Amino acid sequence: MANTYRKVTEFKTVEEFSSYLKGEHIEINLAPAVPADGSSALAQKISCCGRTVGNRWAILPMEGWDCMADGTPSEFTHRRWLNFAVSGAKLLYGTEAAAVMHSGRSNPRQLLVAPHTAEALTAICAEMRRAHKDRFGRNDDLMIGLQLTHSGRYSHPNKADVLESKTAYSHPLLDKKFGNDASNVVSDAEVRDIVRHFADAAVIAQKAGFDFVDIKHAHGYLGHEFLTAYDRPGPYGGSFENRTRFFREIAESIRKAAPGLALSARVSLFDILPFVKGPDGVGRPMEWSGPYPYAFGGDGSGMEMDPELAETVRFVKMMEEYGVELICATIGSPYYNVHMQRPAYYPVSDGYLMPEHPLYNVSRHLKAVRELKKRCPEMLVVGSGYTCLQEYLPNAAEYAVAHGETDFAGIGRMVLSYPEMCADSLNGKSLDRCRICRTFGDCTSAPRNGMISGCYPLDSFYKRLPEAARLREIKKAARG
Repeated sequence: MANTYRKVTEFKTVEEFSSYLKGEHIEINLAPAVPADGSSALAQKISCCGRTVGNRWAILPMEGWDCMADGTPSEFTHRRWLNFAVSGAKLLYGTEAAAVMHSGRSNPRQLLVAPHTAEALTAICAEMRRAHKDRFGRNDDLMIGLQLTHSGRYSHPNKADVLESKTAYSHPLLDKKFGNDASNVVSDAEVRDIVRHFADAAVIAQKAGFDFVDIKHAHGYLGHEFLTAYDRPGPYGGSFENRTRFFREIAESIRKAAPGLALSARVSLFDILPFVKGPDGVGRPMEWSGPYPYAFGGDGSGMEMDPELAETVRFVKMMEEYGVELICATIGSPYYNVHMQRPAYYPVSDGYLMPEHPLYNVSRHLKAVRELKKRCPEMLVVGSGYTCLQEYLPNAAEYAVAHGETDFAGIGRMVLSYPEMCADSLNGKSLDRCRICRTFGDCTSAPRNGMISGCYPLDSFYKRLPEAARLREIKKAARG
C-alpha cells in the first residue's frame, strides 16, 4: 500500500540510505558526496552538438500549462523559465513541451510555437541567456533547447476537461481507458500536415535563438504512439520502418527547413501496460491475456523492460543516422502508468495509490539509461527519474555520471521547488531541506484540474495564489 514505505527524510546519512536500498533490493548507487572543488563528475564540461556544455546538470522539459490562451508565454511562464536559467544547469533540455499546432495542445494554456508567438519566444530565450550570464558570469557554455510535440491521444486544445484525441491507431486498452474509437485515428494526410507543422515550428525556434529542438517520442504522445502502431495500415504502421517513418519525416523536414539546427528526441525507453485504480485504490494493470505488443521497449509481458532494449536501441541508432547526438531518456507515461513514469510517495488527485515501492521505479529509470548507454555509447543521454530521491538526488546523479551510466542528470519536478539545487550541489552548499520536492504531486494535480502547474506546497509564489486553496479542497475531496 502507498505511504507505508519508509520516507527518504527518515535517513540521516548517505550510508544509512544506501543500506536501506540494498536491504530492499533496490539498485540505486550513491556517491558519498559531490565534491565542491570542481572535480565532481557533475561539474565536468562535455562536447555536445558542436558546443561545449559547462556541466552535467540538465533541466527537463515540462508542461506548465500557464501560457496565454493563444499559446504565448505568460508572466508565469517567464518566471519558471528564468528560474531554469539561474538554476546552475548548463543544459536546458527542451525548456517546455511546446505544441506545434493548436489541435495538438494538451491544454488550452499549453505553449504554442507559431508565427504569432515567435516574437515572445525570441525575447524569452534572450532573457534566459542574460539572466544566466548575470548569475554565473558567462553563457557561452549554456545550451537551450525547445521541445516540439503533438499531444495526440491527450489533446485538450479548447477546454481543459474536453478530450479531443488524435491517435496513431486504435489501441485495444487505451481506447477503452480514454473513450477513443477509430474516428480519432489521424489519416495519412493529417500525419503529413503534422510533419509540416513540426518543421515550421523548428524554423521559428531556430530564429528565436534556441540551440536545438527536441522531437518528442515519449509518454504516449503522438510520436511515441506511432512506435507501436503495429495495427495501423499503410506507410505509418506495421513494420519498424513504417512505425518510425513519422520521426524520419520530421527529422528530414527540419534538416531541410532549418539547416544547422541541432536535433534531439525525448524517448520513452520502455513502456508497460496501462494501469487503473483498483477497488482498494491501488494501481493495477488493465486486464490483458497473452503477449502484449503495445509496450515499446518492453519484453512482451507488458510489465517489464526488454533486457536487451532491442527495438529501442534500433530506434536510437537510426536517429544517429539522422544527426541526433543527444536524447533525453524516460520511461512509461504519466497518463496510464504514472507510478513508474513519475515515482512518488503520494498519488496525484486523479491517480492511484502506489502498487510498488516508488524508489524501485527510480531504479527502473536508472537501469534503462544504463543499459542503453552500454549499447549506444556514442549517443549522449540525459537521464531522468531522480526527484523521488530527494536529499540524495545529487549523490545518485554524481554516481551515474561518474560511472558513465548517463551523460547528464536531468531534473523536472525538483526544479519547480528548488531550482538552485544544481548550483548548490556544485558549490558544496548544504541543500535547503525546506525546498526539496517531497513528491506531493500538486504540480500535476493542479493542471489535471484546469489550473496552472507549480509547486504549491513549497514555493511561496504559488502558495499565495487562489488556486492553492482550491487545490487543497480538491485533494481533500479526493482523499475522502
